[in-house]
Amino acid sequence: QVQLVESGGGLVQPGGSLRLSCAASGFSLDGYAIGWFRQAPGKEREGVSCISGRFGVTYYASSVKGRFAISRDNAKNTVYLQMNSLKPEDTAVYYCAADSTPTFVRATMNPREYDYWGQGTQVTVSS
Repeated sequence: QVQLVESGGGLVQPGGSLRLSCAASGFSLDGYAIGWFRQAPGKEREGVSCISGRFGVTYYASSVKGRFAISRDNAKNTVYLQMNSLKPEDTAVYYCAADSTPTFVRATMNPREYDYWGQGTQVTVSS
């Protein structure tokens, strides 16, 4: 049974940092694209960042580029999202997702392309 479990969310002041983790079980993340998404109340789920399978090519939404960094540790079967210079508009539930099709450089921030999803972790940026 495939499971993705996010952790690392919480309450942080504007300008602060958080690191989210996405740990997988029942599925090896190595070679597969992983995406981070977020959904704020009353808004659609949006792509934040993704990383391709074999070559680890990274992609970012324009709203987070330069502030967030995605990385993966295949030995730990975990993908991370380092979030710096957080803003109140980053407040949302953050989800990780895995694509079950192997990729080399391809990754997408279209949520319909992903097959497995975690339960989400709340990130609140507020003073």
